[in-house]
Amino acid sequence: MSALLSIKDLVVDFRTRAGNARVLNEVSLDLKEGEILGIVGESGCGKSMTALSVMGLIPSPPGKVTSGSIQLDGEELLTAPRSRMRQVRGGIVSMIFQEPMTSLNPVFRVGDQIAEAVLLHEDISKADAWARAVEMLTKVGIPEPAVRAKAYPHELSGGMRQRVMIAMALSCRPRVLIADEPTTALDVTVQAQIFDLLKDLQEETGTAIIMITHDMGAIAELADRVAVMYAGHIIESGETRDILSNPQHPYTRGLISCVPHLDENPTEERPYLNEIRGVVPSLTELGQGCAFAPRCPYKTPVCENTQPKMEKVAGIHSVACHNVEYVVAV
Repeated sequence: MSALLSIKDLVVDFRTRAGNARVLNEVSLDLKEGEILGIVGESGCGKSMTALSVMGLIPSPPGKVTSGSIQLDGEELLTAPRSRMRQVRGGIVSMIFQEPMTSLNPVFRVGDQIAEAVLLHEDISKADAWARAVEMLTKVGIPEPAVRAKAYPHELSGGMRQRVMIAMALSCRPRVLIADEPTTALDVTVQAQIFDLLKDLQEETGTAIIMITHDMGAIAELADRVAVMYAGHIIESGETRDILSNPQHPYTRGLISCVPHLDENPTEERPYLNEIRGVVPSLTELGQGCAFAPRCPYKTPVCENTQPKMEKVAGIHSVACHNVEYVVAV
């Protein structure tokens, strides 16, 4: 099956006072019809910037797409005119942003905001657009949707506001939905409800979803495939089951080990909660070698001097690491 959304060798640079920051470095991803692709990594690794690149929302200046390609069903988006991108955004590709309180307009009713998105992309009346807004609020499980549609964002709970964002994103029946950490700042019960909602809506509508998160637990629950990002690079990708059961990159293993384990007898090697030592390096100070090398327990001299390339290890499972053979599968 050919890819619905295809990102090839995408490079995005930002000009900063400290110098040029390459926030995306030859990123390549494919998204097929009806699948859920997870993108996982620490804050600052390039997950959200990948999503903004697809939406054509890179702030310029200081950001710039230096090279690469983003194709939607064979159509190149990087060279598309602004009028076409306005049609794509919200109509064909929609995005759920991290914090609904900063994405929803506080002075308009939530129903009006959903209806406005419909009116921008479809030739229907205001009454029909309002009816669509109420219908979408019903689908995302908001009680008394006709009443809640007349509410302002501050009158809704965090979970309800996030459901409103999902309703808005799905109101024009997009083919691609980008969910950028849609459960940030929500409690675990509401998180589980949002995950179930996304999965149910995906199965009902067939919308392909890109799920951006730092939570490996969310990836395990939702994603069909996963791409692991670090410092602007894709460093491992493959089917979720393969990545979780046999991670090959030390960083991927670190992310998985950060998920708490309720072992009865924790040891120094396997405590209740692990951590990845060190911090993500500054993007203006990356050297020629592997960006993860300063934090990697398996690093060798070649890691500090040469950037590893993505290579297949099995099936569609690929990894960018010089020392895969030293990594013990879990």
